[in-house]
Amino acid sequence: MSDATLHSTTQDPDDFAVQIADQVESFIVAVTEVAKGDEPDSAVPFLLLEVSQLLLAGGRLGAHEDILPDERYEPDLGPEPDVGDLRERFAAILEPIDVYSEVFDPYEPRKAPVPCRISDDLADIVADLRHGMAHYRAGRTTEALWWWQFSYFSNWGSTASAALRALQSLVAHVRLDQPLPELDGLDTDQDLGEDALAEEAGKVMARELGALGMRRVADPA
Repeated sequence: MSDATLHSTTQDPDDFAVQIADQVESFIVAVTEVAKGDEPDSAVPFLLLEVSQLLLAGGRLGAHEDILPDERYEPDLGPEPDVGDLRERFAAILEPIDVYSEVFDPYEPRKAPVPCRISDDLADIVADLRHGMAHYRAGRTTEALWWWQFSYFSNWGSTASAALRALQSLVAHVRLDQPLPELDGLDTDQDLGEDALAEEAGKVMARELGALGMRRVADPA
């Protein structure tokens, strides 16, 4: 594979690690602030911006050659930080638009969409990123990069991509002044096919999303 798709092994690994860690920490701090609900008018576009920037870090990890941990077994990090409060805060902020439909693997034919929640996605992403950050802050840089790369492929990459698609769709519906399908009352534990999802969908006018983050957020310089 060419150097255009894999980072050169001559690249300073410390520079790469610092850049990825900075992007990861920036995302964690930013979404934690959004979850406080202090600025609900900018929540959705701000999340769109933050998830987009995080996926840039994910793309760099995905294009990088395989990162191998220093030790065969991952060191014990102790109890995982609880993201339940973060999940609940986002569920409250995004309540009318939290549920969306997603196809997990576009390369598996005839797979019906399944209901997902943006609040679940964000909490799961933060949990994965915090796990790697714990290694990084303990000085285990290679372990942190290995975990972020591995979990990008196995979980948070696809989760963030799905959440980004939902967030982008929300903003597009409002900016284009189009009614938004709402999965009203849909339980994410239900195994529903595409027809059932369509049957559950109602109509939500763009004005109902005005208090849920439709104000423009400038991309920071």
